[in-house]
Amino acid sequence: MFVKHGMNSGFSSLASSAVLRRQQFLIRSLKGYSVSDKIRMEAVKCLSGGASLEANAESVLRAITPSLDPTRHKGQAGKIAVVGGCREYTGAPYFAAISALKIGADLSHVFCTEGAATVIKSYSPELIVHPILEESYNISGVNDEGKRDISKKILSEFDKWMERFDCLVVGPGLGRDPFLLECVSKIMTRARQSNVPIVVDGDGLFLVTNSIELVSGYRLAVLTPNVIEYKRLVQKVLGCDVNDQNTHGELLSLSKQIGGVTILRKGKSDLISDGEKVQSVSIYGSPRRCGGQGDILSGSVAVFLSWARQCNLAAERESTISRTNPTVLGCIAGSALLRKAAALAFEHKKRSTLTTDIIEHLGQSLEAISPVS
Repeated sequence: MFVKHGMNSGFSSLASSAVLRRQQFLIRSLKGYSVSDKIRMEAVKCLSGGASLEANAESVLRAITPSLDPTRHKGQAGKIAVVGGCREYTGAPYFAAISALKIGADLSHVFCTEGAATVIKSYSPELIVHPILEESYNISGVNDEGKRDISKKILSEFDKWMERFDCLVVGPGLGRDPFLLECVSKIMTRARQSNVPIVVDGDGLFLVTNSIELVSGYRLAVLTPNVIEYKRLVQKVLGCDVNDQNTHGELLSLSKQIGGVTILRKGKSDLISDGEKVQSVSIYGSPRRCGGQGDILSGSVAVFLSWARQCNLAAERESTISRTNPTVLGCIAGSALLRKAAALAFEHKKRSTLTTDIIEHLGQSLEAISPVS
């Protein structure tokens, strides 16, 4: 559906109506119909941006956001799973999971420890919460063989659900308990074997930085590091300190070194690369830096990634079209929407803006860009 490089000479003009572009691009593609050259050209424009590094984020959002279609059934707009949540941290997995629903996913699951489950359930009845993870303090009297049995049981329980998910978010509120991280490593490996996209954030990045093989070479993985997490990744993978004088080149090198994994480096401008090019999203958000915004981002990227991937899978019938990496599209869309929602929330709440306020403005912000038909 998307053209990856350059401009096909047969694509001569853009459709004039934003609504028409979105409807034709997504509804027809998902139903298996051919898509006009004009719609393909829209995607070329939004990603190439001429000589500019800045992504045309609003065009990406319009192109991959599905229309609300009464003929579709529950689950077709996305099923997201968040792996995270422990005794100390319950807010982060909730923020990621509820953000996915607020944007438009149909179902949102949270896989967490038993100590976090009741708390997360109390935040919202909309989430499906699975208290299957275990921390070391709960099994301190168990021998090594018993721990292996517990680990197998956790993986078996997760396997029952794996094939249903369009994307995993690994890390929000995960914590750093050794046994818990070991189990999550196995879940990530199984997701990779099943070709399920993975967005890694928070303590998931701590896990990946110390076990880079979990994502190395997996093109459906997204890492979303903040400044500290990015520094650790660069030191671990490239063996040097962050070079602020060569930001784009360093990000390209980092992504390539990890085998083309998409990296969204969070900052004043979010920088996104899959090792082939660097895109930036510089839409002004909010000066308020309350905790939890990264969790909104990870849930958002998961939804948009799954929608972009649906478009690309539908485009396989059109063999002449080179498809754009859906992880890059998901990052561009997720970054842009978070920034717009944060700006809108700050306009109303100013200094008292909280993450929950931003979440409440996600739908309104998306509607302003991609109106419901």
